[in-house]
Amino acid sequence: MADADRYTFAYKEIAEALVRQQGLHEGLWGIYVEFAIGAANVGSAPESNDIVPAAIVPVQKMGLQRFPEANNLTVDAAEVNPGSKVPQAPTDG
Repeated sequence: MADADRYTFAYKEIAEALVRQQGLHEGLWGIYVEFAIGAANVGSAPESNDIVPAAIVPVQKMGLQRFPEANNLTVDAAEVNPGSKVPQAPTDG
């Protein structure tokens, strides 16, 4: 069997992994992507001297953001990364 050279993930899978990595246990969290924009003149064809203006849109940052309601980008931290249940010490009464 050949080694995989690529793995792909759904938005919710990425959000779930990041929620766990950050140790979040409550709230709706979803992926966040911040883009930038730049411009350059680029060749329009390999065998041509023509150039054309082009937009360059790099991904600057990726992360998590809290959402007020569920959608296709979000996971509920309480479900995907529940907090540990620490037993309560008995109290003398």
